[in-house]
Amino acid sequence: MSSFFDSGMSGLTTLAAFLFVLSVVVFFHELGHFLVARWCGVAVKAFSIGFGKEIWGFNDRYGTRWRVAWLPLGGYVKFMDDESAASTPSAEVIRNMSEEERSGSFHLKPLWQRAAVVAAGPIANFILAIVIFAVLFSVYGLTTLEPRVGKVVPDSPAAQAGVQPDDLILTIGGETIESFGDLQRIVSTNPEQDLKFEVDRNGQLLSLTIRPKLTEHENAITGKAKTPIIGITSKPGAERKHREVNVVEAVGLGADRTGVIITSTLSFIVDLVRGRQSADQLGGPIRIADVSGQVAKFGFQPLLNFIAVISVSIGLLNLFPIPILDGGHLMFYAIEAVRRKPLSEKAQEIGFRIGFAIVLMLMVFATFNDLPILKKWAS
Repeated sequence: MSSFFDSGMSGLTTLAAFLFVLSVVVFFHELGHFLVARWCGVAVKAFSIGFGKEIWGFNDRYGTRWRVAWLPLGGYVKFMDDESAASTPSAEVIRNMSEEERSGSFHLKPLWQRAAVVAAGPIANFILAIVIFAVLFSVYGLTTLEPRVGKVVPDSPAAQAGVQPDDLILTIGGETIESFGDLQRIVSTNPEQDLKFEVDRNGQLLSLTIRPKLTEHENAITGKAKTPIIGITSKPGAERKHREVNVVEAVGLGADRTGVIITSTLSFIVDLVRGRQSADQLGGPIRIADVSGQVAKFGFQPLLNFIAVISVSIGLLNLFPIPILDGGHLMFYAIEAVRRKPLSEKAQEIGFRIGFAIVLMLMVFATFNDLPILKKWAS
């Protein structure tokens, strides 16, 4: 009975953490679209968190229906002349508009305004991440671990290059290394690439070339993953430096952290295309839910950090040039800017159908990858 109760509480924690993480990220993404749309004079019919049947909602003084729906896997802002939640234009609605209504039409706005409204969603996700990271840095400060080598794994890239215990890493590829975290960041984004290390060995400067090797390992949170490693650990008892951070520096650190997540994600995608990474590392809502529940067990600070990471990921994903995503709309607008006229309704309809099929296939593939998580929950 105790085991069953513990499992039930763990399930509730996972569900609550998942809903909190996704709702915050989706809300700010859609808020970005909404605020810029209002600024451009676009009439907004609905602001929805979730899809499907409405659970709760209200109308604001501008006639926008704010709603929470029963399927919390996303959200949307629907404009007056949208045919669907994907913001596809309704030609019939536009044709039958009065002059007053046409002034609030999204699809009749100048190209730059439409592009600004669409881009505002992903940008809001990046801003949210920067703000969260900045708050965490302001509250908890910055702690760095001296980049001094502890253990060197035999036959690892570091061992083959001649790295020895107690070596102090000074630079990698000309970039100054101030902490062990800097070292991990650079190594993790340069798999199978020769990196020039400058190390201090008892006062003697040495230059070593190390090629990080993609190695599969078991991650306590996300399961199996391939990560570039060089085969060293930090030295036990290495110097830790902690300092307080002012607001301006915290924002800069938050922007840097956001940039690192973006470059790391893009690096993973490139490695995936090149066959250096395995596609089984791609996950969907089930994996987000599982990780949310595990991170929540460590406290609110790690959960906030996870929200920031997910916010960056969702913002970046939405910028991919796939019709139906924000990036797909921006791609159509770029074509319109070159052609001096929009694509035909037929071409846009075909594009959105293709985009929907791609997104659906990715969702199915990600869900298939997440089946082991469902088995773990069931057990």
